[in-house]
Amino acid sequence: MKAFMVAAAILTLVAMPAYAQMGGKRHQSDDKKTDAQKPKVDEKAYKAALERIPDPKEKYDPWGVARPADPAKKPKQNP
Repeated sequence: MKAFMVAAAILTLVAMPAYAQMGGKRHQSDDKKTDAQKPKVDEKAYKAALERIPDPKEKYDPWGVARPADPAKKPKQNP
């Protein structure tokens, strides 16, 4: 009987993480409420907002901080 109780306890401990990952059915009703509260995306307004973004005057250089834009050119000196 003791071996049966130990086996049942081990089986329960092994099954608990798998049950926790499944999420359960009780939380699905909450998802429906959040979907209704999300604002609808208007494609025309989105495209109009993208058109209002001004074009950059100069090209963006992501490495501009790491290296100078105009490196000083020094001629090599022969020893």
